[in-house]
Amino acid sequence: MPTLDTAVQRYLHEVLGVPVQEFRPWVRESELPYFLRDAFQFHELDLLGQPVLLAIDRKTDKPLLGEIRIQLNKVRTLAGQPVIYVTGALASYERRRLIEQKVPFIVPGNQLYLPDLGIDLREYFRQRSPNREATLSPSTQAMLITAILRRPWHTEWQLSIVATELGYTPMTLSRVIKELTAADIATPYTVGRSRWLRMERLPQQIWEQARPLLRSPVKRTVWVHHAELPIAFQPKLLAGLSALASYSMLAAPQWPIYALSPAQWKAATQAGIEELPEPTPSACEWQLWSYSPALLPGTNSVDPLSLILSLQDNSDERIQLALDELKEQLPW
Repeated sequence: MPTLDTAVQRYLHEVLGVPVQEFRPWVRESELPYFLRDAFQFHELDLLGQPVLLAIDRKTDKPLLGEIRIQLNKVRTLAGQPVIYVTGALASYERRRLIEQKVPFIVPGNQLYLPDLGIDLREYFRQRSPNREATLSPSTQAMLITAILRRPWHTEWQLSIVATELGYTPMTLSRVIKELTAADIATPYTVGRSRWLRMERLPQQIWEQARPLLRSPVKRTVWVHHAELPIAFQPKLLAGLSALASYSMLAAPQWPIYALSPAQWKAATQAGIEELPEPTPSACEWQLWSYSPALLPGTNSVDPLSLILSLQDNSDERIQLALDELKEQLPW
């Protein structure tokens, strides 16, 4: 797999026609504080006749966007030339916020934003079409999230144990193995008659690798009179902004939000629950998920990774800041 600096060279050549050139080491890097040298790898080059400095992200756990802007401003003050943030991946809201703050950045293969040079190429967004090749199936996503959130972490896990907990059939297991193998996330093997998966990377690395293949578990939302249902049919797992409020400083929404599995929704409709055309003071919001929201035992909220996926495209900055808080609590 090419390194990030090699990917930048290729990307610049493809989209700008810039000849592939060797990056020069930045002679003033030693003057930076250690935390900046630890966070970024610095290269200098001439881009369209202007010297620029590339700050290539060294870490898989990206800092908060506000921190990136502050850090790059410090480097720019010392360098006296444009400083371009380079990273392997950015969510859509992260790209928007960097553009709003006029922070130059390159995501090789995705986007090039260089306001100092008057360049903003957005046609290279990596928008995956909603087909089976572009995303993991809901059952595979649920099993993968369950596996990488488990503690203590094990690189090898027996599929039948997780499948039994989630209520999946042997046919579903075969699809899970096929999808995770095709995505180069796990390697299957057998022990006797049991099927196992081995994941060589650490949980955070697996999450980042799988992220482009994952989608929001929320199929749709409905409004209901929650209190009118028998207790046995009432969902108990907080989701959406209600769950995010429990993980962060975000204020809880006016109406509580709960998550339901397909089986729970079927049982609720059979028990006579009716959708409301609009919210009322006695109503609450139900999210109908494509898989069971109860992936982590002993909690009153949905798991943090599914929650991130369900809210990742929300453009509200307060929500994105709360998601940043949540990411800092992830178990890695």
